[in-house]
Amino acid sequence: MDITLHTSTIQKASTVQITGSKSESNRLLLLQALFPEIELDNVSNSDDSNLMSKALASSDKLIDIHHAGTAMRFLTAYFSVQEGRDTVLTGSKRMKERPIKILVEALRALGAEISYVENEGFPPIAITGKKLKKHKVSLKANVSSQYISALLLIASKLENGIELTLEGDITSVPYINMTLSLLNEIGVETSFKNNVITVYTSNAKPKPLTVESDWSSASYYFSIVAISDVGTQITLSSYKEHSLQGDSCLVAIYKHFGVTATFHENSITLTKTTSKVTPLTLDLKNAPDIAQTIAVTCFVLGVSCDLTGLHTLKIKETDRLVALKTEIEKLGGDVHITDKSLHLKASNGIKPMVSISTYNDHRMAMAFAPVALKQDVIIKEAGVVSKSYPTFWEDLQAIGFHIAK
Repeated sequence: MDITLHTSTIQKASTVQITGSKSESNRLLLLQALFPEIELDNVSNSDDSNLMSKALASSDKLIDIHHAGTAMRFLTAYFSVQEGRDTVLTGSKRMKERPIKILVEALRALGAEISYVENEGFPPIAITGKKLKKHKVSLKANVSSQYISALLLIASKLENGIELTLEGDITSVPYINMTLSLLNEIGVETSFKNNVITVYTSNAKPKPLTVESDWSSASYYFSIVAISDVGTQITLSSYKEHSLQGDSCLVAIYKHFGVTATFHENSITLTKTTSKVTPLTLDLKNAPDIAQTIAVTCFVLGVSCDLTGLHTLKIKETDRLVALKTEIEKLGGDVHITDKSLHLKASNGIKPMVSISTYNDHRMAMAFAPVALKQDVIIKEAGVVSKSYPTFWEDLQAIGFHIAK
Protein backbone atom coordinates (compact mmCIF):
# COMPACT_ATOMS: atom_id res chain seq x y z
CA MET A 1 0.00 0.00 0.00
CA ASP A 2 1.42 3.35 -1.10
CA ILE A 3 -0.11 6.52 0.34
CA THR A 4 0.10 10.20 -0.56
CA LEU A 5 0.32 12.75 2.21
CA HIS A 6 -0.88 16.11 0.96
CA THR A 7 0.50 19.28 2.51
CA SER A 8 -1.19 19.49 5.88
CA THR A 9 -1.65 21.73 8.90
CA ILE A 10 -2.45 19.91 12.11
CA GLN A 11 -4.97 20.97 14.73
CA LYS A 12 -3.64 23.42 17.32
CA ALA A 13 -4.46 20.99 20.14
CA SER A 14 -4.71 17.20 19.74
CA THR A 15 -4.64 14.07 21.88
CA VAL A 16 -3.23 10.70 20.81
CA GLN A 17 -3.25 7.37 22.67
CA ILE A 18 -0.16 5.34 21.77
CA THR A 19 0.14 1.59 22.25
CA GLY A 20 2.46 0.05 24.84
CA SER A 21 6.22 0.07 24.29
CA LYS A 22 7.40 -2.65 21.95
CA SER A 23 10.70 -2.81 23.84
CA GLU A 24 9.05 -3.25 27.23
CA SER A 25 6.34 -5.56 25.88
CA ASN A 26 8.75 -8.01 24.27
CA ARG A 27 10.86 -8.22 27.42
CA LEU A 28 7.82 -8.72 29.64
CA LEU A 29 6.26 -11.29 27.31
CA LEU A 30 9.40 -13.40 27.57
CA LEU A 31 9.46 -13.00 31.35
CA GLN A 32 5.77 -13.96 31.46
CA ALA A 33 6.62 -17.15 29.55
CA LEU A 34 9.27 -17.93 32.19
CA PHE A 35 7.04 -16.82 35.10
CA PRO A 36 3.41 -17.47 34.01
CA GLU A 37 1.99 -15.75 37.09
CA ILE A 38 2.88 -12.32 35.67
CA GLU A 39 -0.15 -10.28 34.53
CA LEU A 40 0.37 -7.64 31.83
CA ASP A 41 -1.67 -4.61 30.78
CA ASN A 42 -1.24 -2.23 27.78
CA VAL A 43 0.92 -4.70 25.84
CA SER A 44 1.99 -3.37 22.43
CA ASN A 45 -0.32 -4.23 19.51
CA SER A 46 2.64 -4.11 17.12
CA ASP A 47 3.44 -6.89 14.67
CA ASP A 48 6.68 -7.55 16.55
CA SER A 49 4.95 -8.08 19.89
CA ASN A 50 2.17 -10.15 18.31
CA LEU A 51 4.81 -12.36 16.66
CA MET A 52 6.68 -12.63 19.96
CA SER A 53 3.53 -13.65 21.82
CA LYS A 54 2.53 -16.17 19.15
CA ALA A 55 6.01 -17.72 19.07
CA LEU A 56 6.12 -18.11 22.85
CA ALA A 57 2.75 -19.86 22.81
CA SER A 58 3.54 -22.12 19.84
CA SER A 59 4.39 -25.80 20.11
CA ASP A 60 5.61 -25.97 16.50
CA LYS A 61 9.20 -26.85 15.75
CA LEU A 62 9.54 -24.18 13.02
CA ILE A 63 9.05 -20.62 14.27
CA ASP A 64 8.99 -17.84 11.64
CA ILE A 65 9.38 -14.34 13.13
CA HIS A 66 9.42 -12.53 9.75
CA HIS A 67 11.09 -9.07 10.21
CA ALA A 68 11.06 -9.04 14.04
CA GLY A 69 14.71 -8.62 15.03
CA THR A 70 14.05 -8.25 18.76
CA ALA A 71 12.01 -11.47 18.71
CA MET A 72 14.80 -13.33 16.89
CA ARG A 73 17.34 -12.39 19.55
CA PHE A 74 15.14 -12.87 22.60
CA LEU A 75 13.68 -16.17 21.34
CA THR A 76 17.14 -17.55 20.55
CA ALA A 77 17.94 -17.24 24.24
CA TYR A 78 14.50 -18.41 25.38
CA PHE A 79 14.41 -21.64 23.36
CA SER A 80 17.98 -22.42 24.44
CA VAL A 81 16.68 -23.06 27.98
CA GLN A 82 13.50 -24.98 27.04
CA GLU A 83 14.77 -28.41 28.07
CA GLY A 84 14.11 -31.22 25.58
CA ARG A 85 12.55 -28.98 22.93
CA ASP A 86 13.90 -28.75 19.36
CA THR A 87 13.23 -25.42 17.62
CA VAL A 88 14.19 -23.88 14.30
CA LEU A 89 14.03 -20.08 14.27
CA THR A 90 13.75 -18.42 10.87
CA GLY A 91 12.55 -15.15 9.38
CA SER A 92 12.33 -12.95 6.31
CA LYS A 93 15.02 -12.59 3.63
CA ARG A 94 16.36 -9.52 5.45
CA MET A 95 16.33 -11.40 8.77
CA LYS A 96 18.56 -14.04 7.22
CA GLU A 97 21.06 -11.24 6.50
CA ARG A 98 21.10 -9.90 10.07
CA PRO A 99 23.91 -11.32 12.22
CA ILE A 100 23.18 -13.54 15.21
CA LYS A 101 26.64 -15.07 15.71
CA ILE A 102 27.66 -12.95 18.73
CA LEU A 103 24.60 -14.07 20.69
CA VAL A 104 24.90 -17.70 19.55
CA GLU A 105 28.55 -17.85 20.65
CA ALA A 106 27.67 -16.35 24.04
CA LEU A 107 24.90 -18.91 24.55
CA ARG A 108 27.20 -21.73 23.44
CA ALA A 109 29.73 -20.52 26.04
CA LEU A 110 27.00 -21.08 28.63
CA GLY A 111 26.40 -24.59 27.29
CA ALA A 112 23.64 -24.03 24.72
CA GLU A 113 23.23 -26.33 21.70
CA ILE A 114 22.68 -24.17 18.60
CA SER A 115 23.59 -24.75 14.95
CA TYR A 116 23.16 -22.82 11.70
CA VAL A 117 20.72 -24.22 9.14
CA GLU A 118 21.97 -22.23 6.13
CA ASN A 119 24.74 -19.62 6.48
CA GLU A 120 27.26 -19.48 9.32
CA GLY A 121 26.48 -16.61 11.66
CA PHE A 122 22.97 -15.91 10.41
CA PRO A 123 19.41 -17.26 10.83
CA PRO A 124 17.82 -19.70 10.43
CA ILE A 125 19.18 -21.50 13.49
CA ALA A 126 18.38 -24.89 15.05
CA ILE A 127 18.19 -24.99 18.85
CA THR A 128 17.99 -27.94 21.21
CA GLY A 129 16.84 -26.69 24.60
CA LYS A 130 18.77 -27.84 27.67
CA LYS A 131 19.72 -26.84 31.20
CA LEU A 132 22.58 -24.31 31.04
CA LYS A 133 24.95 -24.86 33.98
CA LYS A 134 27.76 -22.44 33.12
CA HIS A 135 27.26 -18.85 34.24
CA LYS A 136 30.22 -16.71 33.14
CA VAL A 137 30.32 -15.14 29.68
CA SER A 138 31.84 -12.08 27.97
CA LEU A 139 30.59 -9.89 25.11
CA LYS A 140 31.94 -6.87 23.29
CA ALA A 141 30.15 -3.94 24.86
CA ASN A 142 29.47 -2.07 21.60
CA VAL A 143 27.21 -4.76 20.11
CA SER A 144 23.43 -4.49 19.92
CA SER A 145 22.00 -4.22 23.44
CA GLN A 146 19.41 -6.84 22.40
CA TYR A 147 22.12 -9.53 22.54
CA ILE A 148 22.87 -8.46 26.10
CA SER A 149 19.21 -8.23 27.12
CA ALA A 150 18.48 -11.67 25.63
CA LEU A 151 21.03 -13.21 27.99
CA LEU A 152 19.84 -11.21 31.00
CA LEU A 153 16.18 -12.13 30.49
CA ILE A 154 16.81 -15.88 30.78
CA ALA A 155 19.53 -15.57 33.44
CA SER A 156 17.37 -16.04 36.53
CA LYS A 157 16.28 -19.44 35.16
CA LEU A 158 19.86 -20.68 34.69
CA GLU A 159 21.20 -23.07 37.32
CA ASN A 160 23.75 -20.52 38.54
CA GLY A 161 22.41 -17.26 37.16
CA ILE A 162 24.77 -15.25 34.97
CA GLU A 163 27.87 -13.10 35.28
CA LEU A 164 28.18 -11.10 32.07
CA THR A 165 31.34 -9.08 31.42
CA LEU A 166 31.08 -6.32 28.81
CA GLU A 167 34.34 -5.49 27.06
CA GLY A 168 34.91 -1.86 25.98
CA ASP A 169 32.51 1.08 25.75
CA ILE A 170 28.88 0.06 26.24
CA THR A 171 26.22 0.86 23.60
CA SER A 172 22.57 1.59 24.44
CA VAL A 173 22.94 1.55 28.23
CA PRO A 174 19.30 2.65 28.75
CA TYR A 175 18.03 -0.53 27.08
CA ILE A 176 20.21 -2.66 29.36
CA ASN A 177 18.96 -0.73 32.37
CA MET A 178 15.37 -1.22 31.16
CA THR A 179 15.89 -5.00 31.17
CA LEU A 180 17.45 -4.95 34.62
CA SER A 181 14.69 -2.71 36.00
CA LEU A 182 11.98 -5.05 34.69
CA LEU A 183 13.78 -8.00 36.27
CA ASN A 184 13.91 -6.07 39.55
CA GLU A 185 10.18 -5.29 39.28
CA ILE A 186 9.33 -8.99 39.31
CA GLY A 187 11.72 -9.66 42.18
CA VAL A 188 14.86 -10.87 40.38
CA GLU A 189 18.06 -9.61 42.04
CA THR A 190 20.67 -8.00 39.75
CA SER A 191 23.79 -5.85 39.92
CA PHE A 192 25.60 -3.70 37.32
CA LYS A 193 29.03 -2.64 38.53
CA ASN A 194 31.65 -1.24 36.19
CA ASN A 195 31.33 -3.51 33.14
CA VAL A 196 30.04 -6.60 34.94
CA ILE A 197 26.34 -7.45 35.09
CA THR A 198 25.17 -10.17 37.47
CA VAL A 199 21.71 -11.71 37.51
CA TYR A 200 21.00 -14.17 40.31
CA THR A 201 18.91 -17.33 40.14
CA SER A 202 15.42 -16.56 41.35
CA ASN A 203 11.88 -17.85 41.53
CA ALA A 204 10.75 -14.20 41.36
CA LYS A 205 7.60 -12.67 42.84
CA PRO A 206 5.43 -11.80 39.85
CA LYS A 207 2.86 -9.01 40.09
CA PRO A 208 0.55 -7.15 37.66
CA LEU A 209 2.54 -4.82 35.41
CA THR A 210 1.38 -2.02 33.08
CA VAL A 211 3.50 -1.42 29.98
CA GLU A 212 4.36 2.24 29.40
CA SER A 213 3.51 3.60 25.94
CA ASP A 214 6.26 3.56 23.35
CA TRP A 215 8.68 6.51 23.33
CA SER A 216 10.03 5.63 19.88
CA SER A 217 6.48 6.03 18.55
CA ALA A 218 6.20 9.34 20.42
CA SER A 219 9.23 10.63 18.52
CA TYR A 220 7.16 11.27 15.38
CA TYR A 221 4.89 13.63 17.33
CA PHE A 222 7.89 15.48 18.73
CA SER A 223 8.95 15.94 15.09
CA ILE A 224 5.45 17.05 14.03
CA VAL A 225 5.27 19.66 16.80
CA ALA A 226 8.80 20.88 16.05
CA ILE A 227 7.87 21.49 12.40
CA SER A 228 4.48 23.08 13.20
CA ASP A 229 3.61 26.68 14.14
CA VAL A 230 4.35 28.16 17.54
CA GLY A 231 1.47 27.33 19.91
CA THR A 232 0.77 23.87 18.47
CA GLN A 233 0.11 21.24 21.15
CA ILE A 234 -0.18 17.45 21.12
CA THR A 235 -0.94 15.40 24.25
CA LEU A 236 0.25 11.78 24.29
CA SER A 237 -0.59 8.97 26.70
CA SER A 238 0.44 6.91 28.62
CA TYR A 239 3.88 8.25 29.59
CA LYS A 240 5.96 8.50 32.74
CA GLU A 241 8.34 11.34 33.59
CA HIS A 242 10.84 8.83 34.96
CA SER A 243 10.79 6.28 32.16
CA LEU A 244 12.76 3.08 31.69
CA GLN A 245 12.93 3.69 27.94
CA GLY A 246 16.10 5.22 26.50
CA ASP A 247 14.18 7.15 23.86
CA SER A 248 12.64 9.32 26.60
CA CYS A 249 15.73 11.48 25.99
CA LEU A 250 13.49 13.01 23.29
CA VAL A 251 12.27 15.45 25.95
CA ALA A 252 15.74 16.98 26.30
CA ILE A 253 16.70 16.69 22.62
CA TYR A 254 13.60 18.39 21.22
CA LYS A 255 14.02 21.44 23.45
CA HIS A 256 16.61 22.30 20.78
CA PHE A 257 13.74 22.52 18.26
CA GLY A 258 11.55 24.67 20.50
CA VAL A 259 9.39 21.81 21.84
CA THR A 260 8.51 21.92 25.55
CA ALA A 261 7.26 18.72 27.19
CA THR A 262 4.94 18.94 30.20
CA PHE A 263 4.13 15.79 32.19
CA HIS A 264 0.73 15.14 33.73
CA GLU A 265 -0.40 12.16 35.82
CA ASN A 266 -0.55 9.73 32.90
CA SER A 267 0.31 11.79 29.82
CA ILE A 268 2.69 14.31 28.28
CA THR A 269 1.85 17.52 26.39
CA LEU A 270 4.21 18.73 23.66
CA THR A 271 4.08 22.47 22.90
CA LYS A 272 5.89 24.43 20.19
CA THR A 273 7.25 27.48 22.03
CA THR A 274 9.74 29.06 19.61
CA SER A 275 10.62 28.89 15.94
CA LYS A 276 14.34 29.55 16.45
CA VAL A 277 16.56 26.59 15.57
CA THR A 278 20.33 26.21 15.30
CA PRO A 279 22.65 23.45 14.01
CA LEU A 280 22.58 20.27 16.08
CA THR A 281 25.43 17.98 17.15
CA LEU A 282 24.35 14.84 18.97
CA ASP A 283 25.73 11.47 20.09
CA LEU A 284 22.90 8.92 19.80
CA LYS A 285 24.75 5.80 20.93
CA ASN A 286 22.19 5.34 23.73
CA ALA A 287 19.13 6.01 21.54
CA PRO A 288 19.89 5.09 17.91
CA ASP A 289 16.26 4.31 17.04
CA ILE A 290 15.36 8.02 16.99
CA ALA A 291 18.12 9.00 14.55
CA GLN A 292 15.80 8.85 11.53
CA THR A 293 13.22 11.07 13.21
CA ILE A 294 15.82 13.66 14.21
CA ALA A 295 17.51 13.71 10.80
CA VAL A 296 14.19 14.32 9.02
CA THR A 297 13.21 17.00 11.54
CA CYS A 298 16.47 18.85 10.85
CA PHE A 299 16.06 18.51 7.09
CA VAL A 300 12.49 19.87 7.07
CA LEU A 301 13.46 22.77 9.33
CA GLY A 302 16.41 23.58 7.07
CA VAL A 303 19.04 23.16 9.78
CA SER A 304 22.25 21.13 9.65
CA CYS A 305 23.03 18.26 12.01
CA ASP A 306 25.87 15.92 12.88
CA LEU A 307 24.66 12.66 14.43
CA THR A 308 27.15 10.12 15.79
CA GLY A 309 26.97 6.82 17.68
CA LEU A 310 24.97 5.21 14.88
CA HIS A 311 27.00 2.05 14.18
CA THR A 312 24.09 -0.28 15.03
CA LEU A 313 21.85 1.26 12.33
CA LYS A 314 23.58 -0.77 9.63
CA ILE A 315 22.15 -4.06 10.97
CA LYS A 316 18.53 -2.96 11.47
CA GLU A 317 15.56 -3.76 9.19
CA THR A 318 17.64 -2.08 6.49
CA ASP A 319 20.96 -0.21 6.51
CA ARG A 320 19.30 2.87 7.95
CA LEU A 321 22.26 5.17 7.29
CA VAL A 322 22.25 4.41 3.56
CA ALA A 323 18.45 4.58 3.44
CA LEU A 324 18.38 8.00 5.17
CA LYS A 325 20.98 9.41 2.82
CA THR A 326 19.15 8.10 -0.26
CA GLU A 327 15.69 9.35 0.71
CA ILE A 328 16.71 12.75 2.12
CA GLU A 329 18.71 13.42 -1.04
CA LYS A 330 15.62 12.56 -3.14
CA LEU A 331 13.89 15.40 -1.30
CA GLY A 332 16.74 17.78 -2.10
CA GLY A 333 18.97 17.35 0.92
CA ASP A 334 22.75 16.93 1.12
CA VAL A 335 23.87 14.06 3.37
CA HIS A 336 27.25 12.49 4.13
CA ILE A 337 27.46 9.23 6.07
CA THR A 338 30.17 7.04 7.57
CA ASP A 339 29.66 3.60 9.07
CA LYS A 340 28.61 5.23 12.37
CA SER A 341 27.54 8.82 11.68
CA LEU A 342 25.31 11.06 9.59
CA HIS A 343 26.05 14.64 8.57
CA LEU A 344 23.28 16.77 7.05
CA LYS A 345 23.84 20.19 5.49
CA ALA A 346 21.25 22.93 5.90
CA SER A 347 18.69 22.71 3.07
CA ASN A 348 16.92 25.33 0.98
CA GLY A 349 13.54 23.77 0.32
CA ILE A 350 11.88 20.41 -0.27
CA LYS A 351 11.10 18.84 -3.63
CA PRO A 352 7.36 18.13 -4.07
CA MET A 353 5.65 14.76 -4.49
CA VAL A 354 8.77 12.66 -3.93
CA SER A 355 8.23 8.91 -3.41
CA ILE A 356 9.93 7.75 -0.22
CA SER A 357 11.03 4.11 -0.24
CA THR A 358 10.65 2.39 3.12
CA TYR A 359 12.84 -0.72 2.71
CA ASN A 360 10.56 -2.90 4.89
CA ASP A 361 11.47 -0.52 7.73
CA HIS A 362 8.64 0.90 9.83
CA ARG A 363 10.78 3.78 11.09
CA MET A 364 11.54 4.99 7.57
CA ALA A 365 7.81 5.32 6.86
CA MET A 366 6.98 7.14 10.09
CA ALA A 367 10.07 9.36 10.25
CA PHE A 368 9.33 10.87 6.82
CA ALA A 369 5.61 11.46 7.42
CA PRO A 370 6.17 14.95 8.97
CA VAL A 371 7.54 16.13 5.60
CA ALA A 372 3.85 16.56 4.66
CA LEU A 373 3.62 19.57 6.97
CA LYS A 374 5.64 21.43 4.32
CA GLN A 375 5.25 19.52 1.06
CA ASP A 376 3.27 16.71 -0.61
CA VAL A 377 5.05 13.36 -0.20
CA ILE A 378 4.39 9.74 -1.17
CA ILE A 379 5.23 6.94 1.28
CA LYS A 380 5.82 3.60 -0.42
CA GLU A 381 4.65 0.37 1.26
CA ALA A 382 3.13 2.45 4.07
CA GLY A 383 1.61 -0.62 5.75
CA VAL A 384 5.05 -1.46 7.14
CA VAL A 385 4.19 0.72 10.17
CA SER A 386 2.25 -2.25 11.59
CA LYS A 387 5.59 -3.64 12.79
CA SER A 388 5.52 -1.22 15.73
CA TYR A 389 2.56 1.18 15.42
CA PRO A 390 -0.40 -0.27 13.44
CA THR A 391 -2.72 2.75 13.86
CA PHE A 392 -0.13 5.38 12.90
CA TRP A 393 -1.82 6.65 9.71
CA GLU A 394 -5.26 6.74 11.32
CA ASP A 395 -3.83 8.72 14.24
CA LEU A 396 -2.19 11.21 11.85
CA GLN A 397 -5.49 11.70 10.05
CA ALA A 398 -7.21 12.34 13.36
CA ILE A 399 -4.89 15.27 14.12
CA GLY A 400 -5.25 16.85 10.67
CA PHE A 401 -3.01 15.11 8.12
CA HIS A 402 -4.51 14.75 4.63
CA ILE A 403 -3.86 11.19 3.46
CA ALA A 404 -4.90 9.56 0.19
CA LYS A 405 -4.48 5.84 -0.52
